[in-house]
Amino acid sequence: MDFSWKIIIDAGIISTALLVATFLRTKLRFLQRFMVPNALTAGFILLPVYNYLMPALGYSQNRLGDLVYHLLSISFIAMTLRSRPKAEKKVKDGSVWAMSTVIMSQYAIQAFVGLMLTWVLFSTVIPGLSPAFGLTLPLGFAMGPGQAYAIGKTWEGMGFEGAGSVGLAMAALGYLWACVVGVALVNYGVRKGFLPALGTMSDRAMLTGILPADSTRPVGSRNTTDIEAIDPMTFHTAVVAFTYILSFVLLSGIGALLGLAGKAGRDLAYNLWGMNFIFSALTAMIVRSIINRMKLGYMLDDDSLSRLSGIAVDYMVTGSLAAISLVFVGRYWLPLLTVSTLGGLTVLFTVPWMCSRVFRDHRYERMIMLYGVSTGTLSTGLALLRILDPEFKSKVSNDYMLSAGMTFGLAIPFILAINLPAQAGMQGTLGPFWTMVLISVGYLVYSLVSYAIVAKSRAFRKPSTMWLEEDR
Repeated sequence: MDFSWKIIIDAGIISTALLVATFLRTKLRFLQRFMVPNALTAGFILLPVYNYLMPALGYSQNRLGDLVYHLLSISFIAMTLRSRPKAEKKVKDGSVWAMSTVIMSQYAIQAFVGLMLTWVLFSTVIPGLSPAFGLTLPLGFAMGPGQAYAIGKTWEGMGFEGAGSVGLAMAALGYLWACVVGVALVNYGVRKGFLPALGTMSDRAMLTGILPADSTRPVGSRNTTDIEAIDPMTFHTAVVAFTYILSFVLLSGIGALLGLAGKAGRDLAYNLWGMNFIFSALTAMIVRSIINRMKLGYMLDDDSLSRLSGIAVDYMVTGSLAAISLVFVGRYWLPLLTVSTLGGLTVLFTVPWMCSRVFRDHRYERMIMLYGVSTGTLSTGLALLRILDPEFKSKVSNDYMLSAGMTFGLAIPFILAINLPAQAGMQGTLGPFWTMVLISVGYLVYSLVSYAIVAKSRAFRKPSTMWLEEDR
């Protein structure tokens, strides 16, 4: 019988790597010391497997990239379907707006730095470099591997060869900045007295990633359906999958309408598929709104949706690293190292600089989390925050979730314009490239004004000091 095992083989290989990585985390002090996520370790384990072993067996990497593409949208849907925290209406200290400002500033700063470095490179030592290369910095660092791959694949159709792999490689370098430098920032904060001594660093459960047999097990999800009728996780999975199908119908309909406008409309419709995660999140917002209006919100458990999103993110991160083509990494090694190094140093200076002036409470905790999400993903930021706040008792993570919704709305024009530099390379003119530069400058201006309003008198105090200590 001719049954296809392709998706099962991919899932099985990724699962095996995740299990091996989980075991290694319990044994290797290096992984424990730097709090390296298991998905990151698993991805690096599979990198040579999918680059050398699987092709020798006649297996292509492209299908793995397709899996990453869909898992990104699924993770967005699962998180967006969650209910709005009740604390949202009680926020009066400006922390949510401040967090959104820092996140938005990183999109703008990383885009501007990346684009300018790319301009220097293709104007001097690498004349054939795609003008879109610099935007892999905010895609890989501030947004994550899923977005970097999805949009990169769109750029490949616009002449940027290997853009998907380049985006994934940039995201992998961002993870290294997040894990290695992030933990160093935590230790620096303890030494300088910005944080209390961390007893949690000796917490073996946190270091190894495995809860001891005699420990109290936290509740990961709650049942909202009777198991006899339908398993609660099956129900939540069905809601997420149903929403994903609706997003497919929505984007297909938009594509059909744009197709009526001729070739330009068809080209735009094609590019929109690279941003499927945006339309998936928008569809999830609509679905959640309808559920709330029908007063059926009690049927969805936020923790269950978080577990589904976590599964998607773990498999997505592992798969995205395994899908990196080392051939293209070798081709682009110079711009990758240049942009990622200077970009990482920029993040290392700007995030602490802004956070120390814009926040009034939990300043270092907020900075650590924002540094993590500005170089990795939400899971990386939460992992770093957990070192300081093991049970997430502070409002830092909750404020971030609220700010993410605000940032998402503000970032839509930025993401919709993100293909402009690739169009510049395809058309042989730098007009669209400089338009994107101006857009990033516009976001920089917004971030600066927003920052000045929130930070008030502290905004530009001691500008040469990376971390402004609290007023005595």
